Amino acid sequence: MVQYNFKKITVVPNGKDFVDIILSRTQRQTPTVVHKGYAISRLRQFYMRKVKYTQQNFHEKLSTIIDEFPRLDDIHPFYGDLLHVLYNKDHYKLALGQINTARNLISKIAKDYVKLLKYGDSLYRCKSLKVAALGRMCTVIKRIGPSLAYLEQIRQHMARLPSIDPNTRTILICGYPNVGKSSFMNKITRADVDVQPYAFTTKSLFVGHTDYKYLRYQVIDTPGILDRPFEDRNIIEMCSITALAHLRAAVLFFLDISGSCGYSIAQQAALFHSIKSLFMNKPLIIVCNKTDLQPLDGISEEDRKLVMEMTAEAMKTVIGQGGEPANEEGVLLKMSTLTEDGVIAVKNAACERLLNQRVELKMKSKKINDCLNRFHVAMPKPRDNKERPPCIPQAVLEAKAKQASEKEKRKTEKDLEDENGGAGVYSAHLRKNYILANDEWKEDIMPEILDGHNVYDFIDPDILLRLEELEREEGLRQAEEEGDDFEMDGQELSPEEQEALAEIRKKKSLLIQQHRMKKSTAESRPVVPRKFDTDRKFTTDRMGRQLSALGLDPSLAISRARSNSRGRKRERSVDGRDTDIGDTMDIDGNKPSKKLRLRSTSQSRSRSRSRPPGEVVPGEGLKDSAQKIKAIKMAKKSVKKRNKNARRGEADRVIPTLKPKHLFSGKRSIGKTQRR
Repeated sequence: MVQYNFKKITVVPNGKDFVDIILSRTQRQTPTVVHKGYAISRLRQFYMRKVKYTQQNFHEKLSTIIDEFPRLDDIHPFYGDLLHVLYNKDHYKLALGQINTARNLISKIAKDYVKLLKYGDSLYRCKSLKVAALGRMCTVIKRIGPSLAYLEQIRQHMARLPSIDPNTRTILICGYPNVGKSSFMNKITRADVDVQPYAFTTKSLFVGHTDYKYLRYQVIDTPGILDRPFEDRNIIEMCSITALAHLRAAVLFFLDISGSCGYSIAQQAALFHSIKSLFMNKPLIIVCNKTDLQPLDGISEEDRKLVMEMTAEAMKTVIGQGGEPANEEGVLLKMSTLTEDGVIAVKNAACERLLNQRVELKMKSKKINDCLNRFHVAMPKPRDNKERPPCIPQAVLEAKAKQASEKEKRKTEKDLEDENGGAGVYSAHLRKNYILANDEWKEDIMPEILDGHNVYDFIDPDILLRLEELEREEGLRQAEEEGDDFEMDGQELSPEEQEALAEIRKKKSLLIQQHRMKKSTAESRPVVPRKFDTDRKFTTDRMGRQLSALGLDPSLAISRARSNSRGRKRERSVDGRDTDIGDTMDIDGNKPSKKLRLRSTSQSRSRSRSRPPGEVVPGEGLKDSAQKIKAIKMAKKSVKKRNKNARRGEADRVIPTLKPKHLFSGKRSIGKTQRR
């Protein structure tokens, strides 16, 4: 069994990476120290070794690429044609040919320069020849850069191709797009092919596997094919044509008799007749799919005639295999992938037809003659006329009958769900299979758990009696308070009080509405400073009117609000120096001199007097200044060690670099290391 594993092909580097890989390897694997005092033979040998080693590395890498990529003439025709459809074999061969040419050129360059190095007469001459040799090799690699990039793209795409064995038992599914090919494959294999209600969902070959009679079968889902000339078909359709042409497989031609795929039966029949040459010498089965939408008996006479013509063509493959010409049951099959009706029958029929054909081919081959001589089938002959039926104990028969009856009677949760409205309507009863001493306990409410404790462990059994007593007591208290109830209904109030009450209620409702409006627009409402408040909600005039309406004198409140709102101007401090200046000014009686004016200005603009550190400010929580000075000293003492270690705070856990690299690395020059 030949397996083609394209995933093992080595990655193809691009031109720049190729050069870097080879030159770095040459630098690492060959000597690097040379002196002009060496003998000329040693210098020549040193540089010849570098040129030869570089050429060998280039040769190995390029040979690996050429050998690992498959040769289209040596592999199976199916893969040869598939690669030609996907990549165009002319471009593919041209790229590999350029790689081979580059390999030969590099070998020739190395040979020429090694010959020149044999006659190098100095270190400089030998080094120049080595640089020229490596430079020409790298130039050759850079010129084939596009071919390397093209081969890398092909390698990535080939690694994603399905692993198809052309010689194993294969079932091939073909037909128009959207006729149910991928759905059928998902039903009979473990493959997960994307299924969508539009054409050309499947754009490449998909492979799945199924079992029949203990044998593994390979199922291939092909993209849809349209009925048009061979030259007009695209790459997706050509993948299907390639598989049909080269794989020895049982072919399932899917036919959508409902027409929901968007193509009529006449169009599908035309496609069948256009590609029927590809079905030669292969078991062919016509599969009528989507019978849940349109039964085969309900189609028109013209469509039935077309189906019968396709069945007659398929019967020729049966006759070619030596089958009965009247046996239409294995050629025309009905199926619905939605209801899974007939899916297994189609699979079994295809596997059986393919198995019979492979057995017949092997029986006709020359190799079978060597095996038939070794086979002997022994048939037992009856020694007398007595019948000896199989003896099965009665207990076993009863157990089997009981098991069969239980299997028929038992309904699963899925059956109950379908009977009671389906998913989303039917709710499964999760407690019906509980094993309890009393079946009535199944419906009991489960105790709730709160904070790790069972709530029912803390419930008072006499809670209902106590609740009745509380309700009775509450009723008595309400009866006593009925006479003392005071409701602001306005009947017992004077006219002035009623007006005030109405005003309060109106104001309250307005405040509630304003609060709700603010709350609803809180996220999007910008914050407006008071000085830009156009509504003038907060003004002294309004405050005065409101206080006057309440019967209060607003003058003191307004003056206090104005004094607080104005910025405080700096006033001259009242100390001895100011009094001296004032006295001097009074003595003169005239305007003060320039010196005094400057002095007074500087005094007024000086900063405010600093508070001594020991002064206690209200709210600090300290008893007196002595206690405050002691606290300051203790705080300074506690941070002394932290400051000494250059810590930012108590949480600073940074471990500094004890040996900075720029001071302790590198070659030491003359002198002591301490200076550095």
